[in-house]
Amino acid sequence: MLSSSAAREVTEVTRTAEVLQQPVTTGRQIAVTSIRGGSGKSTVAALLGTAYAHYRQDPVLFLEADPALGSLPLRLGVVSRRWTTGDIADIVKPDMSLLDVTGYLVQLPDNAWLLPASLGQIGVMLDSLAYERAVVALRRYFGVTVIDCETLPAEVARVALAASHSRVLTAPATPEGVTSTYSVLQWMQMLPRQVIVGTAVVLTELVPHQGLDLDEATRHLKSTGVSVQILPYDRHLAAGGPVRTEFLAAPTKEAAARIAADVFQLSQTRY
Repeated sequence: MLSSSAAREVTEVTRTAEVLQQPVTTGRQIAVTSIRGGSGKSTVAALLGTAYAHYRQDPVLFLEADPALGSLPLRLGVVSRRWTTGDIADIVKPDMSLLDVTGYLVQLPDNAWLLPASLGQIGVMLDSLAYERAVVALRRYFGVTVIDCETLPAEVARVALAASHSRVLTAPATPEGVTSTYSVLQWMQMLPRQVIVGTAVVLTELVPHQGLDLDEATRHLKSTGVSVQILPYDRHLAAGGPVRTEFLAAPTKEAAARIAADVFQLSQTRY
């Protein structure tokens, strides 16, 4: 029995790695948002981008589109910032090389970069036109771009959801979180079909033993046509500081890789 279990684990890890390493014809854009703060949105964005940077050979970009003091730089352990998403919209030109572009970004481990939305204080709000210009300017340089959006129904979040190749909607694994998310998914069903079928809901367990029937919640949300994944409670993530993969519990690492593979697979269905 132990041998069989180990074989299944190796097979699953191999399959996940194969999905994450698939080549892309154009850069994939993955938008992460939520319906309210405190649902683990930036944490999930950090985990996704870290997984892609670990498994893939092409450059990975973390792009923050939440200028209201978003927490993605904190989750990535970034201290200094020089340029923002709004700045890049008017800086990057078609004739620039990757080396030119990365000079304006914050370098991270594993061939990854961050473009924050602010310099650590609330400034000029990012509008949808500036966001679109920034994404169009940057997308050809990176194999995968993970976009940490502001919460719905903000304008930039709606534009990012519509324009991305796949999208992630984070929600706390609570009855209220499931109910609210289900309402948003019903609204998304009225949008072009590619939006709902390219969406993954990530239920985040923010505290241990929340008492929610995860199987029932998953069935309920899947009835709208989305994929559903669970990010289990993790003491390291709950501390709220920089995400250090070596400190994550084994189930969290496995879940993060599985979520990243699922979302990346969804992104491959739109060209």
